[in-house]
Amino acid sequence: MAEERKEDELAEGADEQKQAKGKSGLLKIILIAVGALAFLGVNAGITVMLVGSKTPPPTPEEQVAAAEKKAEDDKKQSETEAANKGPIYFKFDPAFVVNFQAQDQVRFLQVTVEVMARDEKVIAAVEQHTPVIRNNLILLFSSQDFTTISTRVGKERIRAQVLAEIQKVLKENIGRPGVEAVFFTSFVMQ
Repeated sequence: MAEERKEDELAEGADEQKQAKGKSGLLKIILIAVGALAFLGVNAGITVMLVGSKTPPPTPEEQVAAAEKKAEDDKKQSETEAANKGPIYFKFDPAFVVNFQAQDQVRFLQVTVEVMARDEKVIAAVEQHTPVIRNNLILLFSSQDFTTISTRVGKERIRAQVLAEIQKVLKENIGRPGVEAVFFTSFVMQ
C-alpha cells in the first residue's frame, strides 16, 4: 500500500508539473503574441506617418481648381445668407419728375421709386451708381405714353421695365442684378 501511495503521489506530482509547464507555455505564447501585435502596430503607425507626410504637393492646375471651387462655394454661401436676410430698401431721392407730350398737351409725371435687396453691398452699389440709374430711369419715364401709364397694367409694365433697367446697370457694374423688386411709393400724373 505504501508503494501505491508513493506511486499516486509521484503521479500527482507529475500531473502538477505538466499543468505548471502547460500554463507557463501558454503564458509564453500569449506574451509573444501580444509583443508581436504591439510591434506590428508601432511599425504600421510609423509607416503611415512617414508615407502620409511625403504626399506630393498639388499641381498648379489642382491649386487653380481648388481655388475656383472655394470661390464658387463662398459665392453660393453668400447668396444663401443674403436670401435668408430681411429686405433692405433704398429710396431714390428726390422723386423723378418728367414731362412728355400727350395729344398736343404737355403732361407731367412725378414718381417716387424705392428698390428692395437683401444684401447691403447691393444697396451700396445702387447708391454708388445712382447717377447712371437716375439718367436711365428719367429717359424711360419720359418715353412713356400717357394713356398707357394711366392704367394699372401700364404701371406694372413700367415697374418691370424700371426693375430691368436697374438690374442691367448693376450687372454691368457689380456682376449681378442684386435688386429683387422695385416699388412706386408715389405716382402722380398731370
